[in-house]
Amino acid sequence: MPLPPAPTRRGSQLSAGDFSAKTNTPSRASAAAARDEQDDDLLDLDTAPAAVAASPAPRRGTQAAAAPKASSRSKKAAATPAPVQAPAPVAASAKAPPAAKPAQPARSPAVAEASPVVASKPAKAAKPRSDKAKLFVLDTNVLLHDPSSLFRFEEHDIYLPMIVLEELDGHKKGMTEVARNGRQASRTLDALVASQEAHLAQGIRLDATGQKGASGCLFFQTEPLNYQLPESLPQGKADNQILGVVEALRQRHPDRPVVLVSKDINMRVKARALGLEAEDYQNDKTLEDGDLLYTGMLQLPLDFWAKVGKKVESWQSGASTCYRISGAITQQLHINQFVFYEAPGENSLFARVIEIRDKTAVLETLKDYGHQKNNVWGVTTRNREQNFAMNLLMDPDVDFVTLAGTAGTGKTLMALAAGLNQVLDERRYTEIIMTRATVSVGEDIGFLPGTEEEKMGPWMGALDDNLEFLAKGDGGNPGEWGRSATNDLIRSRIKIKSMNFMRGRTFLNKYVIIDEAQNLTPKQMKTLITRAGPGTKIICMGNLAQIDTPYLTEGSSGLTYVVDRFKGWPHSGHITLARGERSRLADFASDVL
Repeated sequence: MPLPPAPTRRGSQLSAGDFSAKTNTPSRASAAAARDEQDDDLLDLDTAPAAVAASPAPRRGTQAAAAPKASSRSKKAAATPAPVQAPAPVAASAKAPPAAKPAQPARSPAVAEASPVVASKPAKAAKPRSDKAKLFVLDTNVLLHDPSSLFRFEEHDIYLPMIVLEELDGHKKGMTEVARNGRQASRTLDALVASQEAHLAQGIRLDATGQKGASGCLFFQTEPLNYQLPESLPQGKADNQILGVVEALRQRHPDRPVVLVSKDINMRVKARALGLEAEDYQNDKTLEDGDLLYTGMLQLPLDFWAKVGKKVESWQSGASTCYRISGAITQQLHINQFVFYEAPGENSLFARVIEIRDKTAVLETLKDYGHQKNNVWGVTTRNREQNFAMNLLMDPDVDFVTLAGTAGTGKTLMALAAGLNQVLDERRYTEIIMTRATVSVGEDIGFLPGTEEEKMGPWMGALDDNLEFLAKGDGGNPGEWGRSATNDLIRSRIKIKSMNFMRGRTFLNKYVIIDEAQNLTPKQMKTLITRAGPGTKIICMGNLAQIDTPYLTEGSSGLTYVVDRFKGWPHSGHITLARGERSRLADFASDVL
């Protein structure tokens, strides 16, 4: 084993104290400086956790870069006799703090060279927080409305006041939808807090539990905040405390937008009156404007045949005619969307899109259910939209149909007629299951006696009215005994079920009708549609102008949600019925009232 090299002559002239003074003193000073800088970072609440975690590394690199420079300078100093004969000032600098200042210029070149690296990273990390990322203060009703709302704000940060956690704890008991959402929100917060060991005041990464769509941080109120509200707002009310937190955060972060998010209209009005930014929770809305809802049909332009007539291919498929078209209009089409062409002096075209491939689309002509020979259980369609809807209801390849329209457009009548035809005549399904949301228009009349079907009886007045019409139109004039037998047969194939007992069920070969679907939330709609088993068809009907459920709008209704989500699926279809056929009185009332 080779021996270590012998010490040089100049190195042998230095004592052990010289070495310890030159090595220990800078390390203690740098360690103290690093601790001071780290404490300052921990006290800065505006610094992002990523920037705080990344800041010590450059400082350690700076110290490491400064050490070789100091050692090289010590070798040059050892080459001259003057630095070798000065151990006393070095030893004194280790004891006296004022004497340590002359040592700073000696390390300044190394620090100056490494300083751009240290300063660049915190500046880039902090810039999006002040310029782009907003700080959203959530109201309790947002979490109770959507427990996953914490992950819907993308790169922005979220702040939860302590009073929000108190209110969340007060709503967790019970079996209502609000109680379930409150418990789910509490479990989500618990998972986020448990996923990281960082201090709550520094912020918790929202993507810590796998939610990659949220890149911001979650902040909790960990200290009292000073704010001043008008005397007319009592301090004991929870809403006013949240407004006070928003005001305090706005004063603390003047260069950053602080926004209150609440579903409470009065809360937002009070916030704007105080000069605070406030917004509604928009993520639950499928559409901003109800007029943008997918109608399920498209009118072809008047010059359609003139533009694409030479490129159209046509062939016969059974009783229908198919057309293959191309051009820019194919970019606007969806599977099972209806198209129609009506021009004076020309033949009309009513077809359905059955295939979209590349820049071409295949249209198939429809069956005319408006003719008496094609009546369905004695019912014939009276307008274009009803004929489109009946083609969807009678198609066995379409598993999910949504019908929207005002009162009197024939939604329930067509759905029942198509169901009875396919259950009793074609035997495609075993029975009809009908349900609806039990939301009353006025005051609740209290509990209803009887079995499940008897309790649902008062809610199914529309079913009785339409069954009476269908029984009269079947078989001409069968007489009283014939009508009674028909009613008994129809009743034996129709089951009325409550939505409260749908969880866990599976419907096999059933024809399911969901009436008044505009009063359902997206979560309730998902619960009902996922009950479908093999061979089951589901029809959702509703009028978006008659929503009776609180906190639901045309944009956030479950009916709007499924229409938008199922758009373009090959086994679903939607039609918006525009013209009422109930009576001239009902049509006039729908227009003017």
